[in-house]
Amino acid sequence: MPDKSSHPHLHADPETALAEAMESAPRFSETTDDVTVTVRTFWLDDQSHPEDHQYAWAYHISIENERKDTFQLLSRSWEIVDGLGRKEHVHGDGVVGEQPVIAPNEQFDYTSGAMLTTPTGFMRGTYHMLEPRSGYRFDVSIPVFSLDSPHDSTLVH
Repeated sequence: MPDKSSHPHLHADPETALAEAMESAPRFSETTDDVTVTVRTFWLDDQSHPEDHQYAWAYHISIENERKDTFQLLSRSWEIVDGLGRKEHVHGDGVVGEQPVIAPNEQFDYTSGAMLTTPTGFMRGTYHMLEPRSGYRFDVSIPVFSLDSPHDSTLVH
């Protein structure tokens, strides 16, 4: 077993390690129409293979409802840009297989991932929402967030 004293990031408690990683992760936040979206990114060294041009990240997103009404996240639209400026557009229903309903003063959290063929890039997007009570539809911006790996020394984000 590794000596924890020489590795300050190793913990007997995985929840403590996760909480510390979350707190130290880069944070990107934006509020649209009283909905705050916060993104934290994590480099996934164990799922990346730079020799094969495969670079992996996880991102954790919190969606906070500061509105007076409940809303439902119906769908999402992403723009993913790699380090060479190549763009990919992804559209889909909900997030992580759900179309969450978020009541006032509540939040929905989820974690997903991205894979690029370059060691850096960024993502941005939009959530498409519906207030079930009124039928009002609105869009919420997902802030631009950078995907930076330790395999790129020319970070520009």
